Amino acid sequence: MSALLWALVTLPLGAGALLTVAVPRRDRWVPAVAVTVAVATLGIAIAAALTRPAVRAPLFAGMDAGLAVDGLSAVMVVTVAAVTTAVLAFAVGEFGADAGSERSADAGRERSADAGRGRFFGLMLVFSGAMLVTVTATTLPLLLMAWELMGATSWALIGHRRRAPGTALAADVAFLTTRTADLGLYVAAGAALAGGVTTLRLDALPGAASPWPHVITAGIVLAALGKSAQLPFSFWLSRAMEGPSPVSALLHSATMVAAGAYLLLRLEPLLTATGWAGPLVAWSGVVTALALGVVAAAQTDLKQLLAASTCAQIGFIVLAAGSHGVAGGTTQLVAHAATKSALFLAAGAWLTALGTKRLPALRGAARAYPPVGAAFTVGALTLAGLPPLSLWAAKDQVLAAARTESVGLYVVGLMAAAVAAVYSLKALWYVTRPLPPGPETGYDTEGRGTRHTARTTPVPLLALTFAAAVLGVLALPGPDSWLRGLLGAEGEPSPEAWEPALSACVALAAAGFVRWWASRPVPLPRTAVRGARNWLFLERTARLTVFRPVLALARALAVFDDRVVDGAVRGIARGGLAAAQLARRLDDGGVDAAVRAVASGARSLGRAARRPQTGLLHQYYAQAAAGFAALVLIILTVR
Repeated sequence: MSALLWALVTLPLGAGALLTVAVPRRDRWVPAVAVTVAVATLGIAIAAALTRPAVRAPLFAGMDAGLAVDGLSAVMVVTVAAVTTAVLAFAVGEFGADAGSERSADAGRERSADAGRGRFFGLMLVFSGAMLVTVTATTLPLLLMAWELMGATSWALIGHRRRAPGTALAADVAFLTTRTADLGLYVAAGAALAGGVTTLRLDALPGAASPWPHVITAGIVLAALGKSAQLPFSFWLSRAMEGPSPVSALLHSATMVAAGAYLLLRLEPLLTATGWAGPLVAWSGVVTALALGVVAAAQTDLKQLLAASTCAQIGFIVLAAGSHGVAGGTTQLVAHAATKSALFLAAGAWLTALGTKRLPALRGAARAYPPVGAAFTVGALTLAGLPPLSLWAAKDQVLAAARTESVGLYVVGLMAAAVAAVYSLKALWYVTRPLPPGPETGYDTEGRGTRHTARTTPVPLLALTFAAAVLGVLALPGPDSWLRGLLGAEGEPSPEAWEPALSACVALAAAGFVRWWASRPVPLPRTAVRGARNWLFLERTARLTVFRPVLALARALAVFDDRVVDGAVRGIARGGLAAAQLARRLDDGGVDAAVRAVASGARSLGRAARRPQTGLLHQYYAQAAAGFAALVLIILTVR
């Protein structure tokens, strides 16, 4: 069993690392290798979900690295592996088209495209492998390692086309924003050690000595909200749209943004133990769902609309974690993963074919490309929460848990569900309109379109769409009881009979509003629309309130370092040099002078002693007589 779990995480990580750093001669086979590895990982994930293996290995003194597949992680490993497989299968056609266009230029660019393809597929496997470690880790150090690896690979994937204008900056903004929030995990780890949790096991964190559980919880909530792009960190997800469409599909569905929500679901007992964390998380999630839903409704760029909707839909999962609705949050997470990955892949297929993702330019796109249009239609209706599709049932479970905590949470959540129907059906309205006269005038504004979709596009796209439509069965009485038993959440509230009917009426009313507004558009306040389209100016606010003060503090510290710390060091150095110079003068004028004087005296005495040494016998006798006389004189004088 342990070998199965090690294979689950090492296969994508090892194969991805090899594909990333190795450049084989014929790496046009890299996509096929990557898809094969993803399919094998999916098979291992299913086997692990059925057998529930667990392993431990020594990491530090008195601390192990643990991996385990339990109820929640069993659902997650299958979801991550399945979405990764579908996205990589879609990416085969997308990158094949790119490589084909580049091969027509010259052989040098062909080799460059091949190397980029290897790096892309390798990083995608490493990224999914890091997510698999994240969802199976039972100890905080291993979770931290996977968390960091996921952030680093997301930076590389968002900036994959690093020569495109703005891509490198977008990757930096996304990385630095999430990295700032990730510091909360380090605070949590330090607080856990201070609270006596020396093993750093996740299930032992609520047992830390007081008051450290509050510090642990605060750090984890900060890291989770940042990774899941909840307010006020949401703007980094807008920047992440600069990456390739397969990256967006994977990053916005079952990985990265789902990691923070998963962590909150995993550590729901910790949120409960502190008392304050549950309501804080719940309100953070529901406010994000409503505010970012409004942002999504204001967008005219399809990928930006889907990005904002990701923040909003993840907000429902965060709401479930804060409302003790682990089963509803898990259903929402799985259904959203399938729905959003399908929608992003459809948007990517249109971007490749038409060279634009602007909604006005995509009029009639669903009619021009029927398979993609059918998938997008089902995905948009699912995202809108229309019955009987999966997100309708999942949201009802989440809202039922929220209602037991607070009527205010339920009302705001229902408003967010209505806004979700607005932005979903707005996107659907554009792409299903009849083709306008001269549609080509709106194409090729962001790239050169190919006017066709890849042969590999329909299969993964339709598979994800089918999953998005039918995963609502998890909310039916039989499957719902099975899922609650799997997650150990038998006591969680279920929707009353009137709640699904009310949410369906709300979604249908929102659909009617979209149809009415589309037929006779009503001008909206420009300031409000501009603020929503610019993601509530969150990035600008962060620059003014965080980045600039931090940079100003850094500059002040640099000046302090130069003038005070370095000045003190230079002063000490100058003092030492002056002391050395004084010591040199004392040495030259004192010690060395005395030594020279003694030597000179010794030489003079030597010369004087040599003078009597003439070699004449009569002089020696005279000297001896003079010596005896002097001696007798001294003796007489002394006496």
